[in-house]
Amino acid sequence: MNGLYRPRQGRVIGGVCAGLARRFGLTPWTVRLLALASCLLPGPQFVVYIVLWAMLPSEDRHSAHSH
Repeated sequence: MNGLYRPRQGRVIGGVCAGLARRFGLTPWTVRLLALASCLLPGPQFVVYIVLWAMLPSEDRHSAHSH
């Protein structure tokens, strides 16, 4: 997934926001605030978060596949 994974450290819930922040060069809190703000808009944001949580590998598994 092109360097997109859930980091082992810095997680608040599932590590999705921290992983997105690391991938796109943002701070985790910026991504978390954007995610929370997006919940004010209609749409499937919560479902997208759950899907990303399920699909993004954890840093442990990502590291194992990199070697």
